[in-house]
Amino acid sequence: MVQLSLPKNSRVQKGKHWPAPAGAKKVKTFKVYRYDPEASGNPRWDTYDVDVEACGPMVLDVLLHIKNNIDPTLTFRRSCREGVCGSCAMNIGGRNTLACTHGHDETPGASCQIAPLPSMPVVKDLVPDLTMFYAQYASIEPWLHTTTPEPQQEWRQSPEDREKLDGLYECILCACCTTSCPSYWWNGDKYLGPAALLHAYRWLIDSRDEATGDRLDALEDPFKLYRCHTIMNCAQVCPKGLNPAKAIAEVKKMLVDRVV
Repeated sequence: MVQLSLPKNSRVQKGKHWPAPAGAKKVKTFKVYRYDPEASGNPRWDTYDVDVEACGPMVLDVLLHIKNNIDPTLTFRRSCREGVCGSCAMNIGGRNTLACTHGHDETPGASCQIAPLPSMPVVKDLVPDLTMFYAQYASIEPWLHTTTPEPQQEWRQSPEDREKLDGLYECILCACCTTSCPSYWWNGDKYLGPAALLHAYRWLIDSRDEATGDRLDALEDPFKLYRCHTIMNCAQVCPKGLNPAKAIAEVKKMLVDRVV
């Protein structure tokens, strides 16, 4: 398991504790990071003793149970509940993952710690500010660049060329990989991070794209690309099983090959 640091805030205080209801059969304690920019006494850890038999099996089910039945002030993002949208990405038991696909019993012991994604500013509670993350994704221009006239029907691609995109297009931009990267923690304002660079490679090897040279020029920078030191946290935490570090290595190889 990759143990990650907490969000950059002042010393975290001990917060409130909600005991389990009388008659609870199977209790697990959830220690949740709380931060409200408009309130005092934060950041803090609030603890909730939850009867896990009263809710579903996933961590997101637990958070919804807490919000609906115990503490309506708890704030977090969620949407699809299918591991597709990436909205509920957070740090659970020291590992970045999706709350909707991570079972609460996957964290051993009687307690489970839940925090927002590391290294990002916190908007409120478990909601990180991903403004920089999305800006970096937009900077690689994730769309098809062409100079030839657009075909009447579609841009054609061989099955072999299409297969090259496997392991890249599946990224859901949850930011689990980027916020698990120590190089990004240190250089987040300059280093594009694993997710953006994985998408950059996706367009670099797309046989339909005609801007390979321009894309490589934009990435040839000491910080945008070369801050990756192959630590591999990104590949270990990706909830879709992707390997951003491998994609980054391929981009570096493309830059070397075009110079030789």
